[in-house]
Amino acid sequence: MAEAQPEVKAFPDLLPLKDGRQQYTGGYPVFNDTHKSAMRRHITEEIFNKYKGVRSARGVTLEMCIKTGVDSPHLGIGITAGDESCYDTFKDIFYPVIQDWHGFDPSKDKHARDLDPNNLEFDDETKALFNEHVVSTRIRAARSLKGHFLTSSATDEDRAAVESKLRDIFENHFEGEMAGKYYSLGGMSDEDKASLREQGFLFQMPKQSNCLYYSGAANNWPHGRGIFHNANKTFLAWVNEEDHCRIISMSTDGDVMSVFKRFATASNTFEKHADIMFADNLGFIGTCASNLGTGLRASVMVKLTSFNENIELLEKCCKKLSLQPRGSSGEHTKAIGGKFDISNKQRIGFTEVQLVQKMINGVKLIIKWELMLRGGATAEEIEADLAKTPAQ
Repeated sequence: MAEAQPEVKAFPDLLPLKDGRQQYTGGYPVFNDTHKSAMRRHITEEIFNKYKGVRSARGVTLEMCIKTGVDSPHLGIGITAGDESCYDTFKDIFYPVIQDWHGFDPSKDKHARDLDPNNLEFDDETKALFNEHVVSTRIRAARSLKGHFLTSSATDEDRAAVESKLRDIFENHFEGEMAGKYYSLGGMSDEDKASLREQGFLFQMPKQSNCLYYSGAANNWPHGRGIFHNANKTFLAWVNEEDHCRIISMSTDGDVMSVFKRFATASNTFEKHADIMFADNLGFIGTCASNLGTGLRASVMVKLTSFNENIELLEKCCKKLSLQPRGSSGEHTKAIGGKFDISNKQRIGFTEVQLVQKMINGVKLIIKWELMLRGGATAEEIEADLAKTPAQ
C-alpha cells in the first residue's frame, strides 16, 4: 500500500498584495512585462499543461512551486521547491531555470564536494593581510532533512518535527567549542530577543518582497522556528527560515581558515546524525534553486574606502573574479565606512574548498587594487591590471 501523503494547503492564507493585484491561485499565470524571473523565461503553457494533476512525492503541485514568481514579479529565480522530489518531478521547468541561473546543466553535469580544510590554501602572509583589512568573516550554507517538506510547503506538524530533530542534534551532538544554546522563536523572552537582535543573530519573518513569503514559507510564523549559537558566538544556526537549517560559521577577524574548519565540523556533525538531502546532479538541496550545489556563501566584510568612491569599478573587478560586492544597502550601493561585504557568486559546479579559495584569492586582489587606489593609482590603471587577471 502506498504511503499516505500529508495534506498540503496549496494556497496559504497570506496578506493581500500591496499593489492591489489578486494572489495567484492556480491555472496558467497571466504574466506581464514586470515579470523578470528565470521561471517566467522558461515556463510555457505546454509545460504547465503537462503537469496538470501531477504531484511530487509529498503532494506538491507545479502551481505551488511557481506561486512566488507570479506574485512577486521582480524575483530572479521565481520558483521554489516544496519537497526534495520537486526538482525531478517538474524538471522540465526546474532544470532550465538552474542552467539559466548557474550555467550548470543537471541533466548531464555532476556536482563535486570537498569540505577538507587541508585542501584550502591560506598561509600566514594571507592571514596577516586579511586581519589588517577584514572586519569579519562568515561562511554559511543550507542543510535540509530527508523525509520532510521544504519550508515553502511545510505543514505545522512537519515543521515542528524538523525543529525537534535539529534541536536534538544541537543539544546532544554539538560538543566542545560547538556546544551552546537553542532558542525557540515562539518562546523567546524579550531579553533574549533584544540580545540576539543586537548581535545580528535574530532573523525576521520574510517580507512580502522576499521569495519565501508568497511561496508559503512564512506560514504560521514563528511556529517551529528557532536559533542556535555556541558559547563563543562563532557558530550560529537558523531553523526553518528559508531552509530547514542555515549553518553559519563566523569570526570578528579575517581568519578564513578557522571559520571554514568550524563550518566543516558543523556540516559533518549534521551528516553523522541526520539524513541530509543531497543529489549528485544538484548537490545539497534547498527551497530555492539559487542555493543548490554547495549552497555556500563565503564572505568577508572588508574596508575599501577608495573603491567606495567608484562602485562601478569595484563591481567590474568583482565580476571578473566571480565575486559579489554588497554595500550598506545591498548591491550597487556605497558602504558606510567603506566596509563592503564581498562573497563568492557561484554555488554549484565547484566544491566548497574551491569556492572559499576563489573568495580568498579574489579578495587578495581587491585589497591590492584598493591599496593602489589609496596610493594614487587611477581607475584606468586598475582596469589595465584587471585585464591581465585571469577570470575565476
